[in-house]
Amino acid sequence: MPTNATVTGEPDNVAVVGLPANFLSSANTETIPGTILGRPLTIRFTPVNYAFDYGDGGRRDSNSAGTAWDASGRAQFTPTDTSHVYKQPGRYTATVIVTYTADIDLGAGWIPINGTLNGPPASQEIRVVKARTALVQGTCQERLSAPGC
Repeated sequence: MPTNATVTGEPDNVAVVGLPANFLSSANTETIPGTILGRPLTIRFTPVNYAFDYGDGGRRDSNSAGTAWDASGRAQFTPTDTSHVYKQPGRYTATVIVTYTADIDLGAGWIPINGTLNGPPASQEIRVVKARTALVQGTCQERLSAPGC
């Protein structure tokens, strides 16, 4: 079984009502050595689906674990393939269930194993708050890159 994945919300497991919160899973391809009947083998688990449940009724399946805003070059609070917009403030439990395929190597190369395996759910509490912004140097039409635009 692959190690337990985690789920994290950006920024810092806090979301703002009406703005995208970005979600990431730590699951990635993992190889685990072992033995069976005294013979060495290696099992490779490869994530193929990430089922995100945002805790407020919103759900999304993705073939991506998500990418941090910094790593993708995107500004915070911009939509991503794994982001979610909360409509109400409160505390929500975000969960991800990762589905894996498996391959086995008995020393002669990888052999796919039929079917998939769901890892255990990973959960994280997300605090959703209301926020107010104020422009200090003109309107959004005048300065599209101003804070809050």
